[in-house]
Amino acid sequence: MLAEFLSQKTPSLKICGITTEHDALRLAELQVTALGLNFWPHSKRYCSPEAASSFSPQLAGRILRVGVFVNNSRPLASELIARNLIDLVQLHGDETPDDITYFLERSIPVIRAVSATKLPDYQLPTKNFALLIDTPAGSDYGGTGKTFDWSLASDFIEKNPQCPVILAGGLSPENASQALQQVHPCALDIASGAELSPGIKDFAKVNALLASLAKASAPSSPS
Repeated sequence: MLAEFLSQKTPSLKICGITTEHDALRLAELQVTALGLNFWPHSKRYCSPEAASSFSPQLAGRILRVGVFVNNSRPLASELIARNLIDLVQLHGDETPDDITYFLERSIPVIRAVSATKLPDYQLPTKNFALLIDTPAGSDYGGTGKTFDWSLASDFIEKNPQCPVILAGGLSPENASQALQQVHPCALDIASGAELSPGIKDFAKVNALLASLAKASAPSSPS
Protein backbone atom coordinates (compact mmCIF):
# COMPACT_ATOMS: atom_id res chain seq x y z
CA MET A 1 0.00 0.00 0.00
CA LEU A 2 2.86 2.39 0.77
CA ALA A 3 4.46 1.57 -2.58
CA GLU A 4 1.19 2.44 -4.31
CA PHE A 5 0.95 5.71 -2.42
CA LEU A 6 4.50 6.76 -3.29
CA SER A 7 4.41 5.49 -6.88
CA GLN A 8 5.32 8.16 -9.39
CA LYS A 9 3.55 6.26 -12.17
CA THR A 10 -0.03 6.49 -10.94
CA PRO A 11 -1.27 9.38 -8.75
CA SER A 12 -3.15 8.61 -5.56
CA LEU A 13 -5.22 10.52 -3.02
CA LYS A 14 -4.77 11.40 0.64
CA ILE A 15 -7.69 12.97 2.45
CA CYS A 16 -6.41 14.81 5.51
CA GLY A 17 -8.05 16.06 8.67
CA ILE A 18 -10.17 13.02 9.54
CA THR A 19 -11.95 13.34 12.88
CA THR A 20 -14.77 10.78 12.79
CA GLU A 21 -15.13 7.03 12.49
CA HIS A 22 -17.82 7.45 9.83
CA ASP A 23 -15.56 9.42 7.51
CA ALA A 24 -12.59 7.13 8.07
CA LEU A 25 -14.56 3.98 7.29
CA ARG A 26 -16.17 5.55 4.24
CA LEU A 27 -12.79 6.55 2.81
CA ALA A 28 -11.56 2.99 3.27
CA GLU A 29 -14.68 1.64 1.54
CA LEU A 30 -14.03 3.97 -1.40
CA GLN A 31 -10.45 2.66 -1.58
CA VAL A 32 -8.88 6.06 -1.03
CA THR A 33 -5.18 5.31 -0.60
CA ALA A 34 -4.46 7.35 2.54
CA LEU A 35 -6.05 9.45 5.24
CA GLY A 36 -4.51 11.96 7.61
CA LEU A 37 -5.08 12.14 11.37
CA ASN A 38 -3.93 15.48 12.76
CA PHE A 39 -2.40 15.12 16.22
CA TRP A 40 -1.48 18.78 16.58
CA PRO A 41 -3.76 20.11 19.34
CA HIS A 42 -3.97 23.61 17.83
CA SER A 43 -5.47 22.36 14.56
CA LYS A 44 -9.17 22.86 13.87
CA ARG A 45 -9.06 19.28 12.59
CA TYR A 46 -7.39 17.90 15.70
CA CYS A 47 -7.94 14.22 16.40
CA SER A 48 -6.79 13.15 19.84
CA PRO A 49 -5.04 9.80 20.27
CA GLU A 50 -7.99 8.69 22.37
CA ALA A 51 -10.45 9.51 19.59
CA ALA A 52 -8.26 7.81 16.98
CA SER A 53 -8.02 4.68 19.11
CA SER A 54 -11.78 4.19 18.80
CA PHE A 55 -11.64 3.60 15.04
CA SER A 56 -8.14 3.62 13.58
CA PRO A 57 -7.07 0.05 14.50
CA GLN A 58 -9.88 -1.45 12.42
CA LEU A 59 -8.55 0.40 9.36
CA ALA A 60 -5.14 -1.31 9.44
CA GLY A 61 -4.34 -2.80 6.05
CA ARG A 62 -7.33 -1.12 4.41
CA ILE A 63 -6.05 2.44 4.08
CA LEU A 64 -2.77 4.14 4.95
CA ARG A 65 -3.10 6.04 8.21
CA VAL A 66 -0.85 9.11 8.25
CA GLY A 67 -0.21 10.81 11.57
CA VAL A 68 0.30 14.55 11.12
CA PHE A 69 2.55 16.26 13.67
CA VAL A 70 3.76 19.82 14.22
CA ASN A 71 6.85 19.84 16.45
CA ASN A 72 5.30 17.11 18.63
CA SER A 73 6.31 13.90 16.86
CA ARG A 74 8.73 12.63 19.49
CA PRO A 75 7.93 10.38 21.27
CA LEU A 76 4.22 10.58 20.39
CA ALA A 77 4.48 9.20 16.86
CA SER A 78 6.38 6.09 17.93
CA GLU A 79 3.77 5.47 20.64
CA LEU A 80 0.95 5.73 18.10
CA ILE A 81 2.76 3.35 15.75
CA ALA A 82 3.10 0.87 18.62
CA ARG A 83 -0.62 1.22 19.39
CA ASN A 84 -1.49 0.46 15.75
CA LEU A 85 -3.10 3.87 15.22
CA ILE A 86 -0.89 5.12 12.36
CA ASP A 87 1.35 3.67 9.65
CA LEU A 88 3.61 6.63 8.86
CA VAL A 89 4.37 10.14 10.05
CA GLN A 90 3.96 13.52 8.40
CA LEU A 91 6.22 16.21 9.83
CA HIS A 92 4.59 19.59 9.30
CA GLY A 93 6.52 21.87 11.64
CA ASP A 94 10.11 22.94 12.18
CA GLU A 95 11.54 19.44 12.28
CA THR A 96 15.10 18.90 11.08
CA PRO A 97 16.73 16.24 8.89
CA ASP A 98 17.68 14.53 12.17
CA ASP A 99 13.98 14.06 12.92
CA ILE A 100 13.50 12.42 9.53
CA THR A 101 16.45 10.12 10.18
CA TYR A 102 15.11 9.29 13.66
CA PHE A 103 11.96 7.74 12.20
CA LEU A 104 13.51 6.16 9.11
CA GLU A 105 16.06 4.38 11.31
CA ARG A 106 13.09 2.87 13.15
CA SER A 107 11.50 1.71 9.86
CA ILE A 108 8.77 4.35 10.13
CA PRO A 109 8.05 5.98 6.74
CA VAL A 110 8.11 9.78 6.66
CA ILE A 111 6.34 12.53 4.72
CA ARG A 112 8.14 15.85 5.16
CA ALA A 113 5.88 18.84 4.52
CA VAL A 114 7.57 22.02 3.30
CA SER A 115 6.57 25.40 1.98
CA ALA A 116 6.75 25.82 -1.80
CA THR A 117 9.09 28.77 -1.22
CA LYS A 118 11.36 26.88 1.18
CA LEU A 119 12.18 23.70 -0.68
CA PRO A 120 14.93 21.61 0.95
CA ASP A 121 18.55 22.06 -0.03
CA TYR A 122 19.75 18.97 1.83
CA GLN A 123 20.03 15.44 0.49
CA LEU A 124 16.68 13.69 0.62
CA PRO A 125 16.18 10.04 1.61
CA THR A 126 15.51 7.62 -1.23
CA LYS A 127 13.40 5.03 0.61
CA ASN A 128 10.18 5.23 2.65
CA PHE A 129 10.09 8.99 2.18
CA ALA A 130 8.05 11.60 0.33
CA LEU A 131 8.13 15.38 0.21
CA LEU A 132 4.82 17.23 0.58
CA ILE A 133 4.87 20.68 -1.02
CA ASP A 134 2.31 23.07 0.44
CA THR A 135 1.28 26.70 0.11
CA PRO A 136 3.45 29.14 2.10
CA ALA A 137 1.63 29.85 5.36
CA GLY A 138 3.73 32.55 6.99
CA SER A 139 4.07 31.86 10.72
CA ASP A 140 1.33 29.20 10.56
CA TYR A 141 1.78 25.53 9.71
CA GLY A 142 -0.15 24.87 6.51
CA GLY A 143 -3.89 24.66 6.11
CA THR A 144 -4.32 27.90 4.19
CA GLY A 145 -6.80 26.43 1.68
CA LYS A 146 -5.02 28.41 -1.02
CA THR A 147 -3.01 27.29 -4.04
CA PHE A 148 0.50 28.40 -4.96
CA ASP A 149 2.53 28.69 -8.12
CA TRP A 150 2.56 25.03 -9.16
CA SER A 151 5.60 25.56 -11.38
CA LEU A 152 7.66 25.56 -8.16
CA ALA A 153 6.57 21.98 -7.52
CA SER A 154 6.87 20.79 -11.12
CA ASP A 155 10.38 22.27 -11.36
CA PHE A 156 11.38 20.49 -8.16
CA ILE A 157 10.04 17.17 -9.48
CA GLU A 158 11.94 17.63 -12.74
CA LYS A 159 15.18 18.25 -10.84
CA ASN A 160 14.59 15.51 -8.25
CA PRO A 161 12.94 12.62 -10.15
CA GLN A 162 13.94 10.13 -7.46
CA CYS A 163 11.83 11.86 -4.78
CA PRO A 164 8.08 11.18 -4.57
CA VAL A 165 6.26 14.51 -4.25
CA ILE A 166 2.81 15.02 -2.77
CA LEU A 167 1.00 18.21 -3.77
CA ALA A 168 -1.11 20.13 -1.22
CA GLY A 169 -2.63 23.56 -0.80
CA GLY A 170 -6.03 24.72 -2.00
CA LEU A 171 -6.79 21.60 -4.03
CA SER A 172 -10.41 20.72 -4.82
CA PRO A 173 -12.52 18.87 -7.40
CA GLU A 174 -12.44 22.03 -9.50
CA ASN A 175 -8.67 22.16 -9.93
CA ALA A 176 -7.46 18.60 -9.21
CA SER A 177 -7.24 17.58 -12.89
CA GLN A 178 -5.25 20.70 -13.77
CA ALA A 179 -2.90 20.10 -10.84
CA LEU A 180 -2.28 16.50 -11.90
CA GLN A 181 -1.62 17.50 -15.50
CA GLN A 182 0.70 20.37 -14.63
CA VAL A 183 2.67 18.97 -11.69
CA HIS A 184 2.54 15.15 -12.04
CA PRO A 185 2.82 14.48 -8.28
CA CYS A 186 2.67 10.99 -6.80
CA ALA A 187 -0.38 12.06 -4.78
CA LEU A 188 -2.74 14.90 -3.94
CA ASP A 189 -3.25 15.84 -0.29
CA ILE A 190 -6.61 17.48 0.36
CA ALA A 191 -8.38 18.68 3.50
CA SER A 192 -10.66 21.71 3.07
CA GLY A 193 -11.29 20.90 -0.60
CA ALA A 194 -13.11 17.72 0.43
CA GLU A 195 -15.12 19.04 3.37
CA LEU A 196 -18.53 20.21 4.47
CA SER A 197 -16.89 21.88 7.48
CA PRO A 198 -13.49 21.49 9.20
CA GLY A 199 -13.02 17.81 9.98
CA ILE A 200 -16.27 16.66 8.34
CA LYS A 201 -15.85 15.29 4.83
CA ASP A 202 -18.04 15.84 1.77
CA PHE A 203 -18.21 12.55 -0.11
CA ALA A 204 -19.58 14.09 -3.28
CA LYS A 205 -16.30 15.98 -3.43
CA VAL A 206 -14.28 12.88 -2.52
CA ASN A 207 -15.92 10.95 -5.37
CA ALA A 208 -15.24 13.80 -7.77
CA LEU A 209 -11.58 13.78 -6.72
CA LEU A 210 -11.36 10.03 -7.25
CA ALA A 211 -12.84 10.50 -10.72
CA SER A 212 -10.16 13.08 -11.54
CA LEU A 213 -7.43 10.67 -10.45
CA ALA A 214 -8.94 7.81 -12.42
CA LYS A 215 -9.03 9.99 -15.53
CA ALA A 216 -5.41 11.03 -15.01
CA SER A 217 -4.39 7.38 -14.65
CA ALA A 218 -6.27 6.14 -17.70
CA PRO A 219 -4.10 5.25 -20.71
CA SER A 220 -4.23 7.72 -23.53
CA SER A 221 -6.26 6.73 -26.56
CA PRO A 222 -4.23 6.24 -29.73
CA SER A 223 -4.59 9.08 -32.19
